[in-house]
Amino acid sequence: MSDQAAPQDAAERIVIPVLSAANFVVGMGAFMVIGMIPPVEEGLGLTTSGAGWIMTIYALAYVVASPTLVALTGRVGRRKVVFTGMSIFALASFLAAAAPNATVLFSARALAAVGAGMMTPVAAAIVAGLVPPERRARSLAAVFFGLPVAQGFGVPAGSYISYTFGWRTAFVVVGVLTLPCLWLIWTRVPRGLQFQPVGLRDLGALLTNGKIMLAVLFTATFLGAIYVPFTYIAPLLEETMGYGRDGVALVLFVFGVAAVVGNVLGGWMADQIGPGRTLTILAIAQSILMVFLSFLPLPGIVFFALLFAWSAAGWSFTAPQQARVIGLAPDRAPVVLSLNAAAIYVGTAAGAAVGGVVIDSIGIMALGIGGGLVGLLAVANILISRRVSGG
Repeated sequence: MSDQAAPQDAAERIVIPVLSAANFVVGMGAFMVIGMIPPVEEGLGLTTSGAGWIMTIYALAYVVASPTLVALTGRVGRRKVVFTGMSIFALASFLAAAAPNATVLFSARALAAVGAGMMTPVAAAIVAGLVPPERRARSLAAVFFGLPVAQGFGVPAGSYISYTFGWRTAFVVVGVLTLPCLWLIWTRVPRGLQFQPVGLRDLGALLTNGKIMLAVLFTATFLGAIYVPFTYIAPLLEETMGYGRDGVALVLFVFGVAAVVGNVLGGWMADQIGPGRTLTILAIAQSILMVFLSFLPLPGIVFFALLFAWSAAGWSFTAPQQARVIGLAPDRAPVVLSLNAAAIYVGTAAGAAVGGVVIDSIGIMALGIGGGLVGLLAVANILISRRVSGG
């Protein structure tokens, strides 16, 4: 091993776990609000739809702020950008905990999205720059390992805390968890990392690049399909499987465990057969699997096997998609990753909206078929994208 390779390997062993831990905290803070709507609704005297803006505001702010701020900070040191983003996220968490009214709470959520939108895509760019191409997908899966872990454990924990100790306490816990992450980022992420400076001109160039935007759009169509049924998983299970609070909690836990498995599996598959082929297989698989949700109730063991396979297929897409968009624009990696991250929230919002239309027009039992049909859009998306980009 060369003298240059040894420090690089050491940096990988240290930096990836640090950034993965930061992603866990960000993921918990971003998505735990899904299980906090009733306590927030009661605490601030909001309607259910009004309290739902706690997630919508975050998504909208992320979509606008992340690509713009990553471009504006494109010539600033990577460690400083990640540290600043995490600091903003911490401040926003404490501000949300102290919010006297809905206006301040929603403002805090928008601020949290600003911080997360700076931290997560730049963290991915750091790792992509540290590792050789043949290890990139698995390394990206490792740095994003914190996000599915947050889905599986952090989100249910945040929901439990909010119901037991109050929703403000849940935000305090997230804020406190950011503090060791800040110290680790500042002391363990190397200074002076080499990177290609980017700016608003790069953002504009990517937004007008049809090949790149078609690849980024896959994130929105793929996740949009998942969130058609997943947004309404609790009422679906209540109506079809007779599950109450404990049953839904168990389902979310299993979904989270499968997400962790899928995150690792996706990175491995991408390194073995390539990101494009991996994403095609995953899109086809989830399109088929979701249809079976329209045939509930199923025997418990069959349902949980279906749930596990669906979640694993869904969360396997993260690393290969990151690797693919980086490969299409390696000199503008931070900006293209921020666009890809913004597409996550476009997809979740669109999927929830489509699911609502399906329920209102056909009924809740059609959610699985609706998700499968949107999944076919994702299949078409990746096939056309691969044909256009050649991979």
